[in-house]
Amino acid sequence: MVTTTVADPADARRLAAAAVQARLAACVQVEAIASHYVWQGHQSEDAEWRLSCKTLTSAAPRLRAWLREQHPYEVPQLLTHAVQAEADYARWVAQHVDG
Repeated sequence: MVTTTVADPADARRLAAAAVQARLAACVQVEAIASHYVWQGHQSEDAEWRLSCKTLTSAAPRLRAWLREQHPYEVPQLLTHAVQAEADYARWVAQHVDG
């Protein structure tokens, strides 16, 4: 799974739909979150939208590169999480991601 965050719900929807259409992710869940961080010397709290992209280990590098190109942030959060899925869900992901 690859996760990232964006500040605008329209960006979240755009990235989620495009990642699925490009077969880089089988599913992208979008959820509203509150982020606390320091950027350019200033501490901030902002609403963000987290995208959790369900993909294959073999496709994760391509998904991260694509997100980096499409992302509105100067320094986007791009995290890869190794997760273990039930076999039937893993097969479904594999059917919908170009690995």
